[in-house]
Amino acid sequence: MGKYEPLRHFLEGCNTEEVPMTFAEIERVIGSELPGSKAYPAWWSNNTSNNVMTRAWLAAGFRTERVDIAGEKLVFRRDRSGRSSPTTTQSASTAASGGVLQRLRAALGGTVHIPEGVDVTAPTGEVWNADR
Repeated sequence: MGKYEPLRHFLEGCNTEEVPMTFAEIERVIGSELPGSKAYPAWWSNNTSNNVMTRAWLAAGFRTERVDIAGEKLVFRRDRSGRSSPTTTQSASTAASGGVLQRLRAALGGTVHIPEGVDVTAPTGEVWNADR
């Protein structure tokens, strides 16, 4: 069992849409201290390639919201988007073996939403720095 699997099991056992937790509560659940990187908002992002703990809460069907670094607290919200939860064996490199859209989703997962059917490689006609 991985270090963060207790968090996954804890969240899977929750029957609410939101699970507010302090960093200290998370540490009690996992049975060890969080790393120093907990002080950076990016560490709490929902990007599957971010860190092992991210994959634990995503696999449980939750996403992080309202991360308060100074107050050392956050909210896990149940993900009702219909996207499948990643497994701990899935990696960004596996997803990147597909087309451009799959590679973008792997790189930006959890940071942007690209609707189905949108071709992100299509020209927009927009001109930047036309003076140059």
